[in-house]
Amino acid sequence: MFGHLGFSYVGLIFLVLLIVPNILWSRNPPEDYDNSFEHGILMLLERIGQVGCFLCALMFSDFNFAPFTPWTLWLVFAFAAMALYELCWVRYFKSRRRARNMYRSFYGIPVPLATLPVAAFVLLGVYGKIIWMILFSIIFGVGHIGIHLQHAEVCGVKLK
Repeated sequence: MFGHLGFSYVGLIFLVLLIVPNILWSRNPPEDYDNSFEHGILMLLERIGQVGCFLCALMFSDFNFAPFTPWTLWLVFAFAAMALYELCWVRYFKSRRRARNMYRSFYGIPVPLATLPVAAFVLLGVYGKIIWMILFSIIFGVGHIGIHLQHAEVCGVKLK
């Protein structure tokens, strides 16, 4: 429940899958992107959650592959959420790269570029049985999803 300290290559894979599209986006953000209205508390929660998830992902060896058991399905679901997250980035990069395209629903998943990585890290925490990852993922989710919902509203995106 509290975890075993040690490097997690699975955590590193998750972080790379999370960070690479964001770096690509940051090199050429949409012209109509405006973050001046983001709520300070949500930003603080997002940052605390990001740091906590980052540290947990790397420092608990419980996330590494183990012999297959029914519990391994949690890891499969976590990777599935990350795969959907990557697909949403592909959809965005193939679009006209407007801010509103970042917040469009994906097959009924609202603000998928926020909800899918949060879900993936919660599921990774469940798989590893690491309460710290679950807690930091929830904190990250409150801030990150909250900020994305603000952006979606400003961009006029209808959430379904």
